[in-house]
Amino acid sequence: MQQSAAHAQAPCPADHDKLLEALKTNVKASGGTANGGFETNEWAAIVARDGTVCAIAFSGPTADAQWPGSRLVAAEKANTANGLSLANMALSTANLYAGVQPGGPLFGLEATNPVNQAVAYAGDPTTFGSANDPLIGKPIGGLVVFGGGLALYDGKAIVGGLGVSGDSSCADHNVAWRVRAALGLDKVPAGVNPNRKDAIIYDLDPGGKSASGWGHPLCAGHEADIAAEIGSGVGGSAPK
Repeated sequence: MQQSAAHAQAPCPADHDKLLEALKTNVKASGGTANGGFETNEWAAIVARDGTVCAIAFSGPTADAQWPGSRLVAAEKANTANGLSLANMALSTANLYAGVQPGGPLFGLEATNPVNQAVAYAGDPTTFGSANDPLIGKPIGGLVVFGGGLALYDGKAIVGGLGVSGDSSCADHNVAWRVRAALGLDKVPAGVNPNRKDAIIYDLDPGGKSASGWGHPLCAGHEADIAAEIGSGVGGSAPK
């Protein structure tokens, strides 16, 4: 397919080496900080503003030291955050959870941008996560509606999206928040939470209803406490 041979035209917000360094520094399993979940190794991917994957990396010693399936999940999270954010308004993948539930205003969203099958499973697996990953320069598509994807802003414009996967969705969001800050691409102009902008919002009631309409469920660990500490989340943390 012609699409599988596409190459990125928009500038990449960060190259492979910068992404790798930021990821390793912010994942406990690779010697970084705790994020409250399983504390497993992670995949991270960046898409340029045109939606093409332009950097991908993993934090562990080998490609299977983190969930192999999370390579594509990370890329699709990056695609989602980039594709559903604007220069003046960011939406994280975590912000989408409540709206896509049955009866919600975004129900069915996940089906609107299918994964690019010709790209997703192509290439030499021994290059996955390297600077020559076969996803580089190609549009991955896909929409993910749980935590771990953030739009990237350089202070002048939106420049792409970041996706992180390999732990709980709540921990993935914390890692992505830290990686984005480490890359200096966290100049978010606005979001659905006035103070923390595209932060994860823990406001689901026992029946699963979100008070804000942009909520995300709590995960089983201490992710919400970490989120409160680093400013990546709103609500849900244990009182200090």
